Amino acid sequence: MKYQSQKVALYYFVCAIALFGIQVLGGLLAGWVYVSPNFLAEILPFNIIRMIHTNALIVWLLLGFFGAAYFLIPEESEREIWSPKLAYLQLIILVVGTLGAVGSYLVGIHGGREFLEQPLWVKFGILVAALIFLLNISMTVLAGKKTAITNVLLMGMWLLSLLWIFAFINPDNLSLDKMYWWFVVHLWVEATWELVMAAILAFLLLKLTGVDREVVEKWLYVIVATALFSGILGTGHHFYWIGLPGYWQWVGSIFSTFEVIPFFLMMSFAFVMVWKGRKNHPNKAALLWSLGSSTVAFFGAGVWGFLHTLHGVNFYSHGTQITAAHGHLAFYGAYVALNLAIFTYAMPMLRGRAPYNQVLNMASFWLMTGGMAFMTFVLTFAGTIQTHMQRVVGDYYMDVQDGLSVFYLMRFGAGAAVVIGALLYIYAILVVRRREVIKPGAANPVAGE
Repeated sequence: MKYQSQKVALYYFVCAIALFGIQVLGGLLAGWVYVSPNFLAEILPFNIIRMIHTNALIVWLLLGFFGAAYFLIPEESEREIWSPKLAYLQLIILVVGTLGAVGSYLVGIHGGREFLEQPLWVKFGILVAALIFLLNISMTVLAGKKTAITNVLLMGMWLLSLLWIFAFINPDNLSLDKMYWWFVVHLWVEATWELVMAAILAFLLLKLTGVDREVVEKWLYVIVATALFSGILGTGHHFYWIGLPGYWQWVGSIFSTFEVIPFFLMMSFAFVMVWKGRKNHPNKAALLWSLGSSTVAFFGAGVWGFLHTLHGVNFYSHGTQITAAHGHLAFYGAYVALNLAIFTYAMPMLRGRAPYNQVLNMASFWLMTGGMAFMTFVLTFAGTIQTHMQRVVGDYYMDVQDGLSVFYLMRFGAGAAVVIGALLYIYAILVVRRREVIKPGAANPVAGE
């Protein structure tokens, strides 16, 4: 760790890891409700469990992004964070808002809009926290060295924060409501978050492989260009059936096809950098998560997204378990695995240790990734049957759901594997074995990387 203010990132990472644990446990609970629909129905209804599961996912990923920015921008800008105190204030606001949102959900108070259920005061809190972050990080970059990584990261963070304003717009017209809703949900995960992902991945590969910065930056700008080109008009694949003009069926289909490209480029980028690299970095687990993130993102966000993005296919498949299969694998690959990669890389340095518990960490990668892959295949088969029986044959929704029970049982088993992997990861990343502690005065093999 080169700069003292990077220590801020440690607190963001720890809070994110705690929420990660809550999120996967919430997902496992929701998965069991699919198997046993009346489980906790009176005490904790399914819609509340799902809210906690999805909201915890969004918040912990954002905490990871913020922490990653506070960790890598001082190194890239070659200066301390402009105001560590503001960074801590931002974290307090986000944690209080998260606890407030969960508390309100548990007593039945929520906004009702999927993913944007937060009470109004929580939404304002998130906006204030985002503005604090933008001020803090922008002042740091403006006063220091500018690199492609900081430029792309800053662009992604500014855009995702500005798009949050659409969360406050809730018109009476349902078509307009859904259009603005997708401005947040789609343009976050399929445009601006991709910029953040590309910047963090580029930073990790730069440090882990030793490839020349010029090579990394050329790849980075190409990835960003394709992500924005495809992602913005690719929003149209969500406009097919919500009452918007019919031309969106063509715009959405064409540009959504291109959305595969940035994820393919990120996967190629990661493997080419490792192939060209000449550094034997001690943190093998961080490299595994980085390569895994780019690979699983390509299949989850790219291939599985393409499977049902054309309007002729989507007419039958939208809202089925195929959507759930795509969503789970895409989020896991593109953003969950990426955050776990930056945690794995940064935590040993932030705590003044050598890379620790790497075997357990890598075991958690294979357990989580294997579980998520199996879950995706199970949900894909379930969604294909659901599409045919419900949308083609015309069977009743609940009759079809009863017929999918064996798939939901397998999905729960896959979810249990993911949860075990997640708990193993949390142990591996937070618990340091005594023999791996670096003695005072000894050289830290990863410090200053």
